[in-house]
Amino acid sequence: MRKILFASVALALALSTMNTPRVLAAAAPKEALVEFEMMTWPEVKAALAAGKTTALVYTGGTEQRGPQAVNGGHTLKGREISKAIALELGNAISMPVLPYTPNNASADLPGTIGLTPDLLGALLERITEQTIANGFKNVVLMGDHGGGQGDLGPKNVYDTVAKKLDAKYAAKGIHVYYCDEVYKPATFEFDRITHEKGYPLGTHASLSDTSQMMYLEKGRNWIRRDLVPKAIGTPLDDNRKPIGPDPHNGIQGDASRSTEELGKMFFDMQIAYAVKQIRGFIPAKAGN
Repeated sequence: MRKILFASVALALALSTMNTPRVLAAAAPKEALVEFEMMTWPEVKAALAAGKTTALVYTGGTEQRGPQAVNGGHTLKGREISKAIALELGNAISMPVLPYTPNNASADLPGTIGLTPDLLGALLERITEQTIANGFKNVVLMGDHGGGQGDLGPKNVYDTVAKKLDAKYAAKGIHVYYCDEVYKPATFEFDRITHEKGYPLGTHASLSDTSQMMYLEKGRNWIRRDLVPKAIGTPLDDNRKPIGPDPHNGIQGDASRSTEELGKMFFDMQIAYAVKQIRGFIPAKAGN
């Protein structure tokens, strides 16, 4: 009898719940769609019509990043950086991030797949012209890796392509720009601030890279956090030149004191530098 009574009560409660209107939590505000590859073509067309006629063409890279960080770090970071810049600008769309840039693979530290500068130039030119064909009026070229931006040779591929295509399309009211502030100037400012606070200088796979990946990964395991305390590479002097033994682990500098807080600082710095420079190219009052 008791079992029948409990079953009846449970059924009554279930039925009452079904007939009671649900109180829905307030929906979180929707984030603007700014990633080209995550949009449908009607959404892209609507965005262009609404004035989002600036395209951000960002390059990442695939290369070893020390034992503590995944090889796709440049590309993974690039997606987040480009998206954040587009959101801050309010008139831009982030194009798919190119995962390859000038570099050279090595069997000693397998993790790198690189292009030549000429190949990158051809890709940037093709991608830019295809972007223009979609209806964008301004294209901004940017990169997360030094190859092609003068770090691995005298030629700055991004600047060369931007100037060439800007000259080709300017008469049609279409412009192509190279935003260099997001890379070296922002990185050097981060290095200056942290070095003044006693952190060692680094270049590849060191404090800035590792900290930023820690901040952006959001549980996606981009950084092997158990290895960070031992992520110490070749020590560098104040001019970023090697001054000590090379442990041959792919790190130039010291990533052992990396933190999410430092990563956020670097991320915010890159966004601020890039947005300021791009707004200098494309004033908001122009409506583009």
